[in-house]
Amino acid sequence: MASFVQEIWESIFVPGTTPTLLVATNVTFASLQLVLFLLLVATYSIHFIILSFLCGGLWWAINWFAAELQVAQAKEAREKARAEQRPAAQTSGDSETEVETIATQETPAPVGKGLEAVEQAGDLKLRPVPSTGTKSSASTEDEWEKVSENENEKDK
Repeated sequence: MASFVQEIWESIFVPGTTPTLLVATNVTFASLQLVLFLLLVATYSIHFIILSFLCGGLWWAINWFAAELQVAQAKEAREKARAEQRPAAQTSGDSETEVETIATQETPAPVGKGLEAVEQAGDLKLRPVPSTGTKSSASTEDEWEKVSENENEKDK
């Protein structure tokens, strides 16, 4: 039992799912289903039936996700093994490494490293000057000053 708890603790720090973590999850959900059934028998409340369906759905979804994650990890491992088994003939030239050769074969180099020159569409135009004659009268500060002046006038 102590080793099981230790394995669960260590599985927290391992990315992905571990068999120990899946066992603990399944035992926990089975215990929750048992508790919900006992509460249903004791109270005859429909709430425990609904909670049991929700618990079952979550339990199924977690196990489905873990299975899909294992399939994806197996696929990734197969692709990595294929990449390692590629013949050394693909690496031509002494200055290139295998990673550089594979990267240049699979994806073309970006033009300008993703930066493009943007032409300015037109000249900037100034907004018409309000009747007060100051250019900053359309700023946020001036608008707040106008609001506060209006509030002061209302209070009088």
